[in-house]
Amino acid sequence: MFPIRTLLVAFGTLAATACSPSAPPSDTAATPATPRSGGVKSGCLSRAYPEIGGPISLVSHTGEAVTEDTFKGHPTLIYFGFTYCPDVCPMTLVSIARAYKMLPEDMAPPQTLLISVDPERDTPETLAQYVTTAAFPDNLVGLTGTREQVRAAADSFIADYSRIDDDSSSAGYTMDHTSLLYLMDEDWKLKTFFTHEDTSETIAACLAEVLEE
Repeated sequence: MFPIRTLLVAFGTLAATACSPSAPPSDTAATPATPRSGGVKSGCLSRAYPEIGGPISLVSHTGEAVTEDTFKGHPTLIYFGFTYCPDVCPMTLVSIARAYKMLPEDMAPPQTLLISVDPERDTPETLAQYVTTAAFPDNLVGLTGTREQVRAAADSFIADYSRIDDDSSSAGYTMDHTSLLYLMDEDWKLKTFFTHEDTSETIAACLAEVLEE
């Protein structure tokens, strides 16, 4: 297991690469200390860190107050993103939906959460419309909250995000954020994670291995 300080640094190298058009790729993302996924070398079940994943207190796209207890009892796949994200977020959600379709017919996919890092714009009403996008997972639940609630949830997952002003955008700003998928088990403990390097095929293969346990 990595010490928590090493994890913070390592996961930080995977952060803030998602949605800012001017953000260069991190040169440190390929260092040996960085947790990476994919392939037999790393192993699907070798990416569980007890330091990652903790309590949340947010509001769902239906307006319901939720905590981590709401989702216990079933595996849960979590993604931090936002509805104004132009490409990475929707492509990630589409990739998840494709992965679910590759699972064995008798295997139910994990419940899927999109936690917005842009609570200023992502109200429950906005999320309610977004999560119904046909190409996204059928069981996608959008979560938002106050700035403090969202930051606390992100901190629990060692996920980072920041606002980037963008005068060229009609929205006025975008959000850079950690682009990771976190798979929590029935007890809300991190089982494994996926990075931007994972494809629908590698995600599906890993989920099939994890969910059959």
